[in-house]
Amino acid sequence: MSKEMETALNGVNYAAIDIGSNAVRLLIKHLEETKEGVKFSKVLLLRVPLRLGFDVFSKNKISDKKAKNMVRLMKSYSYLMKIYDVKDYRACATSAMRDSKNGQEIIKRVAKESGIQIEIIDGQEEAKIVYNNHVESMEDRKGNYMYVDVGGGSTEINLLSRGQLVCSRSYNIGTVRILNDAVKEGEWDRLKNDMAELAQSYPGINIIGSGGNINKLYRMIEKKDKKRARMTVASLQELHNELKQYTVAERMQKFNLKPDRADVIVPAGDIFLTISDIIKATYIYVPVIGLADGVIDGIYLRNKWKALNNEV
Repeated sequence: MSKEMETALNGVNYAAIDIGSNAVRLLIKHLEETKEGVKFSKVLLLRVPLRLGFDVFSKNKISDKKAKNMVRLMKSYSYLMKIYDVKDYRACATSAMRDSKNGQEIIKRVAKESGIQIEIIDGQEEAKIVYNNHVESMEDRKGNYMYVDVGGGSTEINLLSRGQLVCSRSYNIGTVRILNDAVKEGEWDRLKNDMAELAQSYPGINIIGSGGNINKLYRMIEKKDKKRARMTVASLQELHNELKQYTVAERMQKFNLKPDRADVIVPAGDIFLTISDIIKATYIYVPVIGLADGVIDGIYLRNKWKALNNEV
């Protein structure tokens, strides 16, 4: 391997910005290639609950106040990437920005004032990016698994059979969208019909969950298999039934939840349990993965490809 290629691949920091319907995250990871393979280590993770979806799914646009906060946040993230000597990044906006009338206008403002270039990605690409994270953590899974990534505005699913990606689907069903009563008629039917078809073709599917809500639910459950990072669907149903009994304020007090988690955690449970019931899943695996992790995997693969081509 040439010195140029070693420099390109060893000891570099990459960043991902995930602009979701509920929160906006900055993830910085340090990547290093060793004889054993690529090593990923988290350097920084920030999460700011801008809650863009609450504007978009009720008024079809992002308010001036939230647009200003978005610009301020992107400036902050830009400075942080400089401080951490980030070599490459990708900023992806998902469901809320996709649906917002003034999404493109805000993207131009952000680029002008912070230098950050935001891409609005469609649901299919979002699903595939989440799947990309198998580079880091899930390559050894056998059998049939369904990645389920529940966000504020949409739910992405990827079906894996014997380690191979079989299909990717995206549904405009998300936690913030549900709270705003903005899920279109027929979208639930589409999801349910698709899940029933997949369950018939690929029996014995278990779920790999991603997103902030399923991670929080996993941490809240007492009976779980920590070694395999999984919980039973039955234990999730039990906790979900308990959470549903309380108001948002009561959930915050009783379970020590932040306001921006206490409201969305119940609709998130509804989505996971609906899918689990149809595909008859027994377990939900909860590795620490998400869109930002998949984005960084994509950056790594892109830079590796460039380095290999330059070497040739």
